[in-house]
Amino acid sequence: MITGSLVALITPMSPDGAVDTEKLDDLIEFHINEGTHGIVAVGTTGESSTLTHEEHTNVIRQVVKKVSGRIPVIAGTGANSTHEAIDLTRRAKEAGADACLLVVPYYNKPTQEGLYQHFKAIAEAVDIPQILYNVPGRTVCDMENETVIRLSSLKNIVGVKDATGDLVRGEALINAVPQEFAVYSGDDPTAVGLMLLGGKGNISVTANVAPKAVAQAAEFALKGNAESANSIDAAIAPLHKELFLESNPIPVKWACSQLGLCQEGIRLPLTPLSNQYHAAVRNAMVEAGVLLV
Repeated sequence: MITGSLVALITPMSPDGAVDTEKLDDLIEFHINEGTHGIVAVGTTGESSTLTHEEHTNVIRQVVKKVSGRIPVIAGTGANSTHEAIDLTRRAKEAGADACLLVVPYYNKPTQEGLYQHFKAIAEAVDIPQILYNVPGRTVCDMENETVIRLSSLKNIVGVKDATGDLVRGEALINAVPQEFAVYSGDDPTAVGLMLLGGKGNISVTANVAPKAVAQAAEFALKGNAESANSIDAAIAPLHKELFLESNPIPVKWACSQLGLCQEGIRLPLTPLSNQYHAAVRNAMVEAGVLLV
């Protein structure tokens, strides 16, 4: 089972929007050196929705090659088309990913039965560990706990990223799925809380900026050390808030650029962080101890 702090990695880009492969290699080394437990490549934070299939596959392939087995690599391969999701998942398996992350289909608003059949089809088509991803704030469609529980019994479906931020709902899900099925947080402000309730890790945006702290908080939470986990999490709490002042990954890419981890490139229809938010994000970085004044 993959556990701990799993960074939802940004895809570094040059100002013209081209993928910056040199900075991508540097980012991977940065995270391994800082103690990140796993990398999620080309998820929402990695701008998967605006990469071509070729770019998508190339980023996964590069991450797998650079990581070279040192930590797990999870590839984002979700889509609102089942056929497309199967194709991307096959590509990720061929590229050597350890697992795939599959977001609930967006825009077309399938029924709960449609969600079940969608993920079942992918699981049956590609023999690779698959993690479901429920983020109703982005997809509009909410995958209910009952649907996750149904899917948890299928071969290849090994976990779910729960980005609802609802700890009551998360705890109920943890208690209902098989022990070997992992429930991960996809919501930084409540991630420590979910891990203390039995969640297996945090697929984190904040980890792009404060990887060591997020990893340490996860380690303590997974050991049941609430005091230490909450203490570390409180120190970086300003980042959890301010990194979502505009749509993710706009603020986190700007924050990473301030740390020299990437250029300020981002791909339309997303635009660079508005000037009015620069001070708030910078102050959060200073408060969290990741940026010197």
